[in-house]
Amino acid sequence: MQFDARAAKALQPGAYIVVQGCNGLRLVASLSRKTWIYRYKHPATGQMKQVRLGHYPDVPPVDAAARWAELRAVRDAGGDPQAARKLAAVPAGVAAQGAAVYTLGDLVRDYATGYLQVRREAKGARAVQRRLEKATLKHQATPVADVTRRFAFDLITGLADRPVLANSVKTELAAAWVHAMDGGRIPDDLPNWWAQVLARKLRSKGAKRGGEHKGTTKRVLQDAEIGALLACNMHLFSQQVQDFVTLQLWTCTRGAEIVAMRPEFIRGEADGVLWWTMPKALTKNRHIDAAVDLRVPLFGRAEKIVRRLVAAGGPWLFPSVSRAGVLQAQTQAYMQSKVHYRQPYCASRPDHVRERLSVTHWSPHDLRRTGRTLLAAMGCPHEVGEAILGHVVPGVAGDYNLYRYDKERAHWLARLDAHLEGVVTRAADLPA
Repeated sequence: MQFDARAAKALQPGAYIVVQGCNGLRLVASLSRKTWIYRYKHPATGQMKQVRLGHYPDVPPVDAAARWAELRAVRDAGGDPQAARKLAAVPAGVAAQGAAVYTLGDLVRDYATGYLQVRREAKGARAVQRRLEKATLKHQATPVADVTRRFAFDLITGLADRPVLANSVKTELAAAWVHAMDGGRIPDDLPNWWAQVLARKLRSKGAKRGGEHKGTTKRVLQDAEIGALLACNMHLFSQQVQDFVTLQLWTCTRGAEIVAMRPEFIRGEADGVLWWTMPKALTKNRHIDAAVDLRVPLFGRAEKIVRRLVAAGGPWLFPSVSRAGVLQAQTQAYMQSKVHYRQPYCASRPDHVRERLSVTHWSPHDLRRTGRTLLAAMGCPHEVGEAILGHVVPGVAGDYNLYRYDKERAHWLARLDAHLEGVVTRAADLPA
Protein backbone atom coordinates (compact mmCIF):
# COMPACT_ATOMS: atom_id res chain seq x y z
CA MET A 1 0.00 0.00 0.00
CA GLN A 2 1.27 3.47 -0.93
CA PHE A 3 -0.38 6.52 0.64
CA ASP A 4 0.70 10.17 0.28
CA ALA A 5 -0.28 12.06 3.45
CA ARG A 6 0.66 15.42 1.90
CA ALA A 7 -1.62 14.83 -1.07
CA ALA A 8 -4.41 13.84 1.33
CA LYS A 9 -3.98 17.05 3.33
CA ALA A 10 -4.12 19.19 0.17
CA LEU A 11 -7.16 17.39 -1.24
CA GLN A 12 -9.85 19.86 -2.32
CA PRO A 13 -13.65 19.27 -2.01
CA GLY A 14 -14.92 17.14 -4.86
CA ALA A 15 -11.50 15.62 -5.60
CA TYR A 16 -10.06 12.25 -4.63
CA ILE A 17 -6.86 10.25 -4.62
CA VAL A 18 -6.51 6.51 -5.29
CA VAL A 19 -4.50 4.27 -3.00
CA GLN A 20 -1.84 2.36 -4.90
CA GLY A 21 -1.84 -1.36 -4.16
CA CYS A 22 -5.49 -1.36 -3.03
CA ASN A 23 -7.56 -1.63 -6.19
CA GLY A 24 -10.80 0.38 -5.82
CA LEU A 25 -9.81 2.12 -2.59
CA ARG A 26 -9.80 5.91 -2.71
CA LEU A 27 -9.93 8.91 -0.39
CA VAL A 28 -12.71 11.34 -1.38
CA ALA A 29 -12.97 14.92 -0.10
CA SER A 30 -16.23 16.77 0.58
CA LEU A 31 -16.76 20.26 1.99
CA SER A 32 -16.59 19.03 5.57
CA ARG A 33 -14.46 15.89 5.64
CA LYS A 34 -12.49 13.19 3.79
CA THR A 35 -13.90 9.66 3.47
CA TRP A 36 -12.42 6.28 2.55
CA ILE A 37 -14.42 4.70 -0.29
CA TYR A 38 -14.16 1.21 -1.80
CA ARG A 39 -15.56 1.13 -5.37
CA TYR A 40 -16.20 -2.22 -7.03
CA LYS A 41 -18.33 -4.02 -9.62
CA HIS A 42 -21.17 -6.11 -8.24
CA PRO A 43 -20.23 -9.76 -8.96
CA ALA A 44 -23.74 -10.61 -10.22
CA THR A 45 -24.95 -7.46 -12.02
CA GLY A 46 -21.68 -5.81 -13.00
CA GLN A 47 -22.97 -2.47 -11.71
CA MET A 48 -20.56 -0.10 -10.02
CA LYS A 49 -21.19 0.19 -6.29
CA GLN A 50 -19.32 1.67 -3.37
CA VAL A 51 -18.91 1.29 0.37
CA ARG A 52 -17.77 3.89 2.88
CA LEU A 53 -15.03 2.66 5.18
CA GLY A 54 -14.81 5.61 7.56
CA HIS A 55 -13.44 9.13 7.72
CA TYR A 56 -9.80 10.19 7.50
CA PRO A 57 -7.82 10.78 9.72
CA ASP A 58 -10.08 9.05 12.31
CA VAL A 59 -9.53 5.89 10.28
CA PRO A 60 -5.78 5.82 9.43
CA PRO A 61 -4.55 4.40 6.08
CA VAL A 62 -3.51 1.07 7.63
CA ASP A 63 -7.00 0.46 9.07
CA ALA A 64 -8.65 1.55 5.83
CA ALA A 65 -6.51 -0.96 3.93
CA ALA A 66 -7.47 -3.71 6.39
CA ARG A 67 -11.19 -2.98 5.96
CA TRP A 68 -10.72 -2.87 2.19
CA ALA A 69 -9.00 -6.27 2.27
CA GLU A 70 -11.91 -7.82 4.17
CA LEU A 71 -14.49 -6.53 1.72
CA ARG A 72 -12.36 -7.32 -1.30
CA ALA A 73 -12.25 -10.94 -0.11
CA VAL A 74 -16.06 -10.94 0.10
CA ARG A 75 -16.28 -9.61 -3.44
CA ASP A 76 -13.76 -12.15 -4.77
CA ALA A 77 -15.85 -14.90 -3.19
CA GLY A 78 -18.90 -13.74 -5.18
CA GLY A 79 -20.55 -11.80 -2.35
CA ASP A 80 -21.67 -8.17 -2.15
CA PRO A 81 -19.34 -6.06 0.04
CA GLN A 82 -22.08 -3.43 0.56
CA ALA A 83 -24.49 -6.01 1.96
CA ALA A 84 -21.74 -7.48 4.10
CA ARG A 85 -20.87 -4.05 5.45
CA LYS A 86 -24.50 -3.34 6.41
CA LEU A 87 -24.74 -6.69 8.18
CA ALA A 88 -21.53 -6.00 10.09
CA ALA A 89 -22.90 -2.61 11.21
CA VAL A 90 -25.91 -4.19 12.94
CA PRO A 91 -25.20 -4.75 16.66
CA ALA A 92 -25.13 -8.33 17.89
CA GLY A 93 -28.57 -9.72 18.54
CA VAL A 94 -30.42 -6.94 16.75
CA ALA A 95 -31.02 -9.03 13.64
CA ALA A 96 -32.97 -11.50 15.76
CA GLN A 97 -35.13 -8.77 17.25
CA GLY A 98 -37.59 -7.61 14.61
CA ALA A 99 -38.74 -4.68 16.72
CA ALA A 100 -35.18 -3.32 16.83
CA VAL A 101 -34.98 -2.86 13.05
CA TYR A 102 -34.75 0.86 12.32
CA THR A 103 -37.73 1.85 10.16
CA LEU A 104 -38.96 4.89 8.24
CA GLY A 105 -41.39 5.53 11.07
CA ASP A 106 -38.48 5.62 13.52
CA LEU A 107 -36.60 7.94 11.18
CA VAL A 108 -39.43 10.48 11.06
CA ARG A 109 -40.07 10.33 14.83
CA ASP A 110 -36.38 10.76 15.69
CA TYR A 111 -36.09 13.68 13.26
CA ALA A 112 -39.16 15.33 14.76
CA THR A 113 -38.04 15.00 18.38
CA GLY A 114 -34.29 15.38 17.91
CA TYR A 115 -34.19 18.12 15.29
CA LEU A 116 -37.49 19.77 14.33
CA GLN A 117 -38.72 20.37 17.88
CA VAL A 118 -35.29 21.71 18.86
CA ARG A 119 -34.42 23.85 15.83
CA ARG A 120 -37.78 25.02 14.44
CA GLU A 121 -40.65 27.07 15.78
CA ALA A 122 -43.30 24.85 17.40
CA LYS A 123 -45.95 25.48 14.73
CA GLY A 124 -43.56 24.82 11.85
CA ALA A 125 -42.13 21.72 13.51
CA ARG A 126 -45.59 20.21 13.94
CA ALA A 127 -46.48 21.00 10.33
CA VAL A 128 -43.36 19.30 8.94
CA GLN A 129 -43.85 16.26 11.20
CA ARG A 130 -47.46 15.84 10.05
CA ARG A 131 -46.38 16.23 6.43
CA LEU A 132 -43.75 13.50 6.72
CA GLU A 133 -46.02 11.17 8.68
CA LYS A 134 -48.75 11.48 6.05
CA ALA A 135 -46.31 10.97 3.14
CA THR A 136 -44.82 7.82 4.72
CA LEU A 137 -48.04 6.50 6.29
CA LYS A 138 -48.06 3.26 4.27
CA HIS A 139 -44.34 2.67 4.84
CA GLN A 140 -43.93 3.25 8.59
CA ALA A 141 -42.69 -0.33 9.12
CA THR A 142 -40.30 -0.32 6.14
CA PRO A 143 -36.68 -0.79 7.29
CA VAL A 144 -34.44 2.05 6.18
CA ALA A 145 -32.07 -0.58 4.75
CA ASP A 146 -34.81 -1.44 2.23
CA VAL A 147 -35.13 2.12 0.92
CA THR A 148 -33.85 1.98 -2.65
CA ARG A 149 -33.58 4.66 -5.32
CA ARG A 150 -36.78 3.29 -6.89
CA PHE A 151 -38.58 3.39 -3.52
CA ALA A 152 -37.66 7.06 -2.98
CA PHE A 153 -38.52 7.91 -6.59
CA ASP A 154 -41.96 6.29 -6.37
CA LEU A 155 -42.82 7.98 -3.08
CA ILE A 156 -41.86 11.46 -4.31
CA THR A 157 -43.44 11.11 -7.76
CA GLY A 158 -46.62 10.06 -5.98
CA LEU A 159 -46.76 13.67 -4.77
CA ALA A 160 -45.64 15.23 -8.06
CA ASP A 161 -49.06 16.75 -8.75
CA ARG A 162 -48.24 19.03 -5.79
CA PRO A 163 -44.62 19.99 -6.53
CA VAL A 164 -44.17 22.25 -3.51
CA LEU A 165 -45.29 19.46 -1.16
CA ALA A 166 -43.13 16.91 -3.03
CA ASN A 167 -40.05 19.13 -2.74
CA SER A 168 -40.69 19.68 0.96
CA VAL A 169 -41.06 15.96 1.70
CA LYS A 170 -37.96 15.14 -0.36
CA THR A 171 -35.87 17.82 1.37
CA GLU A 172 -37.02 16.96 4.89
CA LEU A 173 -36.54 13.20 4.42
CA ALA A 174 -33.02 13.84 3.11
CA ALA A 175 -32.32 15.93 6.23
CA ALA A 176 -33.88 13.24 8.45
CA TRP A 177 -31.58 10.67 6.84
CA VAL A 178 -28.50 12.77 7.63
CA HIS A 179 -29.72 13.30 11.20
CA ALA A 180 -30.14 9.55 11.72
CA MET A 181 -26.77 8.82 10.12
CA ASP A 182 -25.01 11.42 12.32
CA GLY A 183 -26.65 9.80 15.34
CA GLY A 184 -25.34 6.38 14.38
CA ARG A 185 -28.82 4.94 13.85
CA ILE A 186 -28.13 3.92 10.25
CA PRO A 187 -24.84 2.90 8.59
CA ASP A 188 -22.64 5.58 7.02
CA ASP A 189 -22.60 3.82 3.67
CA LEU A 190 -26.38 3.63 3.25
CA PRO A 191 -27.14 5.95 0.27
CA ASN A 192 -29.31 8.97 0.92
CA TRP A 193 -31.57 8.52 -2.10
CA TRP A 194 -33.89 11.31 -0.95
CA ALA A 195 -31.15 13.83 -1.65
CA GLN A 196 -30.44 12.40 -5.11
CA VAL A 197 -33.72 11.50 -6.84
CA LEU A 198 -35.52 14.07 -8.99
CA ALA A 199 -32.92 16.76 -8.33
CA ARG A 200 -34.10 20.08 -9.86
CA LYS A 201 -36.97 18.33 -11.64
CA LEU A 202 -39.89 19.33 -9.41
CA ARG A 203 -41.32 22.70 -10.36
CA SER A 204 -44.27 24.49 -8.83
CA LYS A 205 -47.26 25.15 -11.10
CA GLY A 206 -48.67 27.76 -8.78
CA ALA A 207 -51.90 27.62 -6.81
CA LYS A 208 -55.12 26.55 -8.53
CA ARG A 209 -57.69 29.17 -9.47
CA GLY A 210 -60.89 28.02 -11.12
CA GLY A 211 -59.46 24.53 -11.46
CA GLU A 212 -56.36 25.72 -13.33
CA HIS A 213 -52.83 26.39 -12.10
CA LYS A 214 -52.04 30.10 -12.12
CA GLY A 215 -48.33 29.52 -12.79
CA THR A 216 -45.43 31.09 -10.91
CA THR A 217 -45.40 34.52 -12.55
CA LYS A 218 -44.90 37.22 -9.92
CA ARG A 219 -47.73 39.76 -9.68
CA VAL A 220 -46.99 43.49 -9.60
CA LEU A 221 -49.83 45.99 -9.65
CA GLN A 222 -49.56 48.84 -12.15
CA ASP A 223 -50.29 52.47 -11.18
CA ALA A 224 -53.81 52.35 -12.62
CA GLU A 225 -54.56 49.21 -10.62
CA ILE A 226 -53.14 50.71 -7.42
CA GLY A 227 -55.28 53.81 -7.91
CA ALA A 228 -58.43 51.76 -8.55
CA LEU A 229 -57.72 49.49 -5.58
CA LEU A 230 -57.23 52.36 -3.13
CA ALA A 231 -60.01 54.56 -4.50
CA CYS A 232 -62.72 52.02 -5.37
CA ASN A 233 -62.04 48.66 -3.66
CA MET A 234 -60.92 49.31 -0.11
CA HIS A 235 -64.47 49.74 1.20
CA LEU A 236 -64.95 45.97 0.69
CA PHE A 237 -62.62 45.25 3.62
CA SER A 238 -62.93 45.80 7.34
CA GLN A 239 -60.94 48.68 8.82
CA GLN A 240 -58.31 46.27 10.14
CA VAL A 241 -57.76 44.68 6.74
CA GLN A 242 -57.67 48.12 5.09
CA ASP A 243 -54.96 49.20 7.54
CA PHE A 244 -52.97 46.03 6.94
CA VAL A 245 -53.15 46.27 3.14
CA THR A 246 -52.19 49.96 3.18
CA LEU A 247 -49.20 49.37 5.46
CA GLN A 248 -47.94 46.55 3.29
CA LEU A 249 -47.95 48.81 0.22
CA TRP A 250 -46.59 51.92 1.97
CA THR A 251 -43.78 50.17 3.90
CA CYS A 252 -42.95 47.06 1.75
CA THR A 253 -42.83 45.11 5.02
CA ARG A 254 -43.72 41.43 5.51
CA GLY A 255 -47.27 40.75 6.57
CA ALA A 256 -46.22 38.61 9.55
CA GLU A 257 -44.20 41.53 10.90
CA ILE A 258 -47.03 44.04 10.44
CA VAL A 259 -49.56 42.00 12.45
CA ALA A 260 -46.99 41.61 15.26
CA MET A 261 -46.59 45.39 15.75
CA ARG A 262 -46.77 46.61 19.35
CA PRO A 263 -47.02 50.20 20.68
CA GLU A 264 -43.58 50.03 22.30
CA PHE A 265 -42.01 49.47 18.87
CA ILE A 266 -43.20 52.91 17.68
CA ARG A 267 -41.23 56.06 18.49
CA GLY A 268 -40.70 59.53 17.09
CA GLU A 269 -36.99 60.25 16.74
CA ALA A 270 -34.70 63.26 16.44
CA ASP A 271 -35.03 63.39 12.67
CA GLY A 272 -38.74 64.21 13.07
CA VAL A 273 -39.79 60.86 11.59
CA LEU A 274 -42.03 58.33 13.28
CA TRP A 275 -40.05 55.06 13.30
CA TRP A 276 -41.23 51.50 13.74
CA THR A 277 -38.41 49.31 15.06
CA MET A 278 -39.22 45.60 14.87
CA PRO A 279 -36.97 43.49 17.15
CA LYS A 280 -34.95 40.91 15.27
CA ALA A 281 -36.51 38.15 17.42
CA LEU A 282 -39.90 38.84 15.82
CA THR A 283 -38.72 38.99 12.20
CA LYS A 284 -38.34 36.27 9.60
CA ASN A 285 -34.55 36.67 9.91
CA ARG A 286 -34.43 35.85 13.63
CA HIS A 287 -32.31 32.70 13.06
CA ILE A 288 -29.71 34.53 10.91
CA ASP A 289 -26.69 35.71 12.90
CA ALA A 290 -26.04 38.70 10.60
CA ALA A 291 -29.63 39.97 10.85
CA VAL A 292 -30.54 43.07 12.87
CA ASP A 293 -33.71 44.81 14.03
CA LEU A 294 -35.96 45.97 11.18
CA ARG A 295 -36.20 49.77 11.00
CA VAL A 296 -39.20 51.22 9.14
CA PRO A 297 -39.82 54.99 8.77
CA LEU A 298 -43.54 55.82 8.51
CA PHE A 299 -44.94 58.48 6.17
CA GLY A 300 -48.32 59.62 4.92
CA ARG A 301 -51.08 57.06 5.32
CA ALA A 302 -48.76 54.64 7.10
CA GLU A 303 -47.98 57.20 9.78
CA LYS A 304 -51.64 58.15 10.26
CA ILE A 305 -52.70 54.50 10.58
CA VAL A 306 -50.02 53.66 13.14
CA ARG A 307 -50.68 56.78 15.24
CA ARG A 308 -54.41 55.94 15.29
CA LEU A 309 -53.81 52.31 16.27
CA VAL A 310 -51.35 53.27 19.03
CA ALA A 311 -53.83 55.78 20.43
CA ALA A 312 -56.50 53.06 20.55
CA GLY A 313 -54.50 51.26 23.23
CA GLY A 314 -53.94 47.56 23.68
CA PRO A 315 -50.86 45.33 23.53
CA TRP A 316 -51.01 44.91 19.73
CA LEU A 317 -51.85 47.28 16.91
CA PHE A 318 -53.61 44.42 15.12
CA PRO A 319 -55.38 42.50 17.90
CA SER A 320 -57.52 39.40 17.66
CA VAL A 321 -59.49 37.26 20.09
CA SER A 322 -59.04 33.49 19.95
CA ARG A 323 -61.94 31.04 20.16
CA ALA A 324 -61.02 30.57 23.81
CA GLY A 325 -61.47 34.31 24.40
CA VAL A 326 -57.73 35.06 24.67
CA LEU A 327 -56.48 38.39 23.32
CA GLN A 328 -53.64 37.87 20.85
CA ALA A 329 -52.03 39.32 17.74
CA GLN A 330 -53.93 38.92 14.48
CA THR A 331 -52.47 36.48 11.94
CA GLN A 332 -51.19 37.08 8.45
CA ALA A 333 -53.30 34.15 7.23
CA TYR A 334 -56.46 35.94 8.41
CA MET A 335 -55.58 39.00 6.31
CA GLN A 336 -54.83 36.86 3.28
CA SER A 337 -58.12 34.99 3.63
CA LYS A 338 -60.13 38.24 3.76
CA VAL A 339 -58.52 39.47 0.54
CA HIS A 340 -59.04 36.10 -1.16
CA TYR A 341 -62.70 36.05 -0.05
CA ARG A 342 -63.40 39.12 -2.22
CA GLN A 343 -61.64 37.85 -5.35
CA PRO A 344 -63.97 36.96 -8.28
CA TYR A 345 -62.57 33.42 -8.44
CA CYS A 346 -63.04 32.66 -4.72
CA ALA A 347 -65.36 29.63 -4.41
CA SER A 348 -65.51 29.51 -0.61
CA ARG A 349 -68.91 30.11 1.00
CA PRO A 350 -70.85 30.10 -2.29
CA ASP A 351 -74.03 30.77 -0.31
CA HIS A 352 -72.66 34.20 0.69
CA VAL A 353 -73.55 36.88 -1.81
CA ARG A 354 -70.89 39.59 -1.70
CA GLU A 355 -69.38 42.34 -3.79
CA ARG A 356 -66.17 41.27 -5.52
CA LEU A 357 -62.93 43.15 -6.17
CA SER A 358 -62.54 44.92 -9.49
CA VAL A 359 -58.73 44.80 -9.15
CA THR A 360 -58.12 41.06 -9.09
CA HIS A 361 -55.53 38.27 -8.95
CA TRP A 362 -53.39 39.73 -6.19
CA SER A 363 -52.50 38.86 -2.61
CA PRO A 364 -51.26 41.14 0.19
CA HIS A 365 -47.68 39.93 -0.40
CA ASP A 366 -47.93 41.18 -4.00
CA LEU A 367 -48.27 44.69 -2.57
CA ARG A 368 -44.87 44.33 -0.88
CA ARG A 369 -43.44 43.29 -4.26
CA THR A 370 -45.27 46.19 -5.94
CA GLY A 371 -43.79 48.72 -3.51
CA ARG A 372 -40.29 47.35 -4.05
CA THR A 373 -40.75 47.51 -7.83
CA LEU A 374 -41.92 51.13 -7.62
CA LEU A 375 -38.84 52.02 -5.56
CA ALA A 376 -36.59 50.52 -8.24
CA ALA A 377 -38.46 52.38 -10.98
CA MET A 378 -37.91 55.65 -9.12
CA GLY A 379 -34.16 55.02 -8.97
CA CYS A 380 -33.80 53.67 -5.44
CA PRO A 381 -30.35 51.99 -5.12
CA HIS A 382 -30.51 48.21 -4.84
CA GLU A 383 -28.87 48.00 -1.42
CA VAL A 384 -31.33 50.56 0.00
CA GLY A 385 -34.32 48.72 -1.47
CA GLU A 386 -33.13 45.44 0.04
CA ALA A 387 -32.63 47.14 3.42
CA ILE A 388 -36.21 48.44 3.26
CA LEU A 389 -37.46 44.91 2.57
CA GLY A 390 -35.48 43.59 5.55
CA HIS A 391 -33.34 41.27 3.44
CA VAL A 392 -29.95 40.19 4.80
CA VAL A 393 -27.04 40.94 2.45
CA PRO A 394 -25.41 37.56 1.64
CA GLY A 395 -21.75 36.63 1.50
CA VAL A 396 -18.72 38.81 2.09
CA ALA A 397 -20.61 42.03 1.31
CA GLY A 398 -22.83 41.43 4.33
CA ASP A 399 -19.79 40.77 6.53
CA TYR A 400 -18.04 44.04 5.65
CA ASN A 401 -20.83 46.54 4.97
CA LEU A 402 -22.58 47.08 8.30
CA TYR A 403 -24.24 50.40 7.38
CA ARG A 404 -27.99 50.29 8.10
CA TYR A 405 -29.23 52.96 5.61
CA ASP A 406 -31.67 54.66 8.02
CA LYS A 407 -31.34 58.04 6.31
CA GLU A 408 -31.81 56.46 2.89
CA ARG A 409 -34.79 54.38 4.03
CA ALA A 410 -36.53 57.59 5.16
CA HIS A 411 -35.74 59.39 1.90
CA TRP A 412 -37.05 56.66 -0.41
CA LEU A 413 -40.12 55.68 1.60
CA ALA A 414 -41.09 59.37 1.71
CA ARG A 415 -40.79 59.41 -2.08
CA LEU A 416 -42.85 56.22 -2.32
CA ASP A 417 -45.55 57.88 -0.21
CA ALA A 418 -45.61 60.90 -2.55
CA HIS A 419 -45.82 58.65 -5.61
CA LEU A 420 -48.69 56.58 -4.19
CA GLU A 421 -50.67 59.68 -3.20
CA GLY A 422 -50.19 60.97 -6.74
CA VAL A 423 -51.54 57.69 -8.10
CA VAL A 424 -54.63 57.97 -5.86
CA THR A 425 -55.23 61.59 -6.88
CA ARG A 426 -55.07 60.74 -10.58
CA ALA A 427 -57.46 57.82 -10.05
CA ALA A 428 -59.94 60.06 -8.24
CA ASP A 429 -59.89 62.56 -11.13
CA LEU A 430 -60.88 59.92 -13.68
CA PRO A 431 -64.56 59.85 -14.73
CA ALA A 432 -66.63 57.19 -12.97
